[in-house]
Amino acid sequence: MSTTTSPDAAYTKALLRHFADLRDGTHGEAVSRQDKEALFRSAVDLLEPYARQALNEVNEVLMLGQGIVESSGIGRSPDTGLICSWTLGWAEQRAAGIPPITIHAYYGRGFHHPHLRGGTVKEWPLNVFTPEQAAQELPILRAIASAEIHNLVFLADFTIVPSSKPGTTTSTR
Repeated sequence: MSTTTSPDAAYTKALLRHFADLRDGTHGEAVSRQDKEALFRSAVDLLEPYARQALNEVNEVLMLGQGIVESSGIGRSPDTGLICSWTLGWAEQRAAGIPPITIHAYYGRGFHHPHLRGGTVKEWPLNVFTPEQAAQELPILRAIASAEIHNLVFLADFTIVPSSKPGTTTSTR
């Protein structure tokens, strides 16, 4: 078990791309809202099988295959701009009157670029009792750390991240 990671880890590269976009005023290579929306549509197509896979895994293991995974497709909302949602609904959830498990990809009207979010996610369970279980939490810990730095940038700006300052060269693609 290694406690170090490569500087080329996917989640840190994604963050570097994000902060470079903020620094450069772009999203990927796009500058205009129209071009950024085209990239959003492409990203949704690329994410589709993985969003479905994640929800199908939960359905098979936790819902015993009794749930239904659905996609809203890309739509436009006056509140959120462009949005696509993937949901997992099941009988007990509907009977309780609560929302389904939801993954959103959205490009908010006033946003510089698109984002992902859950429907209700704020807390994550911590049920770790062995070294193996602790190691299995690494993807979750990476996701939490990535979300935290992203949100901290919202509280200030991208220059709080040393690797994103103008003149800094980092591999982001």
